[in-house]
Amino acid sequence: MNNDKLLDLATELGYQLAMSGAETFRVEDSINRILAAYGMQSEVFAIPNCMTVSIKAADGQCITRLRRVGHHGNNLECVEQFSNLSRKICAKVPPIDTAFAWLEETKKACRQYPSFIQLTGHFLGAFGFALFFGGTLIDGVCSGICGVVVGLVDSFLGRLKVNPFFTTIASAFLMTLVAYATGSIGFAGNTDAVVIGALMLLVPGLLFTNAMRDIIFGDTNSGTNRIVQVLLIAAAIALGTGAALNLADLIWAIPDSSIAIEYVWLLQCIAASIGCLGFAMIFNIHGPGVALCILGGGLSWAAYCAVLHFSGSDILAYFGAAIVSAAYSEAMARIRKYPAISYLVVSIFPLIPGASIYYTTGYVVRGDMAGFASKGTHTIAIAGAIAVGILMVSTLVRLWGVWKQHNKKASA
Repeated sequence: MNNDKLLDLATELGYQLAMSGAETFRVEDSINRILAAYGMQSEVFAIPNCMTVSIKAADGQCITRLRRVGHHGNNLECVEQFSNLSRKICAKVPPIDTAFAWLEETKKACRQYPSFIQLTGHFLGAFGFALFFGGTLIDGVCSGICGVVVGLVDSFLGRLKVNPFFTTIASAFLMTLVAYATGSIGFAGNTDAVVIGALMLLVPGLLFTNAMRDIIFGDTNSGTNRIVQVLLIAAAIALGTGAALNLADLIWAIPDSSIAIEYVWLLQCIAASIGCLGFAMIFNIHGPGVALCILGGGLSWAAYCAVLHFSGSDILAYFGAAIVSAAYSEAMARIRKYPAISYLVVSIFPLIPGASIYYTTGYVVRGDMAGFASKGTHTIAIAGAIAVGILMVSTLVRLWGVWKQHNKKASA
């Protein structure tokens, strides 16, 4: 067996998973399983921007591959396909050349939505969440237009390989400026809902979810790295929206935003599902997974409304809804044999405190530090409740898997 080719195969598959947005533990586990299937002892160390893979040959020689991982995508279709390929290789253990051929076939088989579908996803994501946060249909359309602006900026700057921090600032700035422009001409009534709906497109939901899952699987370095990226992107959103708010105030004067509409819980769930449909397109999810993501988004918000009704605490409601969303995602992953992240990252979006992030930024821009401290603390509490809910379910599922594996070995 050609050890170099085997190492290249495992490293390349892990690299493709990492570039598509897979969790660190999935990257490491996939590489280790493939090498173990061919009888190789291996050591894998991966962090979001780098991976090292080493094997020890029969003659005692150690061979190592070091691979730098560039800017991660949000391509969950590729995460699913390469995860399936990993399982297929481990189950059949084909000749290495055949496995390489499968790898190339999988690269070609990964579907990708065309640009206009991705922009439609940006429109629907912003439209749905603008309604979700109390906007009218007109506000939703305005927010959808702002979402398309975000998509165009991301696409243009992405082709120029501009770093994500500056891309987020530029997207937030232009999106917010367009939103306030629609309010100044009297088209949008609730400019806050317009901005918040489009702002949801910039919230690093995949990074946050992966960080939580990395931490629970013991990949503390990767989890901390991703949390730092989340904080940097949050700062970029604040800088972009704050600059646009100040500029808009100079040009038009900030229009008074109408009071948010309090829709009944069922309409909120429908609006959340529309937003989740947009995010499923943005994250390049295909097939039945799209419908399951939409269902998960509506289910997570229905759980929030139910817990809030009986407990009266929004923090407890976010915690309970996160548990429901994570449990739903784990169940769908095992039923369909697909990664749980494909369902969790979209179904959790209705719980992301987009409005709190926006109002916290507004307090900073206006110099209201008391309001900033109050709203910021509440936002952190919400994020913490969601994180703990995800971590609790992931921990229980992991313990269940370890228990099953232990019983299987004991019975053998």
